[in-house]
Amino acid sequence: MIGDALRMIRVFHDLSQKNTAEKLGIAPSFLSEIEKGKKKPTLDLLQRYACEFKMPVSSIMFFSEEMANASKSEKLRLTISSKVLSLLQMVAAKAGKEIA
Repeated sequence: MIGDALRMIRVFHDLSQKNTAEKLGIAPSFLSEIEKGKKKPTLDLLQRYACEFKMPVSSIMFFSEEMANASKSEKLRLTISSKVLSLLQMVAAKAGKEIA
């Protein structure tokens, strides 16, 4: 679930995979594999996430753990929330507004 947590953090900050990968010093394809759960991030990479998003590594791990322990309905809610956030960001971008 760490990949899902990292994706949610990235989406919350309205960053693309490409922009995030550049900020973290990794290839966009590697970030994509992490977010899909195909690869695991290193502790060093988690530290870079923490610095970039101004949050402790422990918070990232806690968020990931909470997502893993969520019920099926909670996981569905998280998925839907992420899609709604993406939709709102797209609508705001088309209107020329920025969502903080």
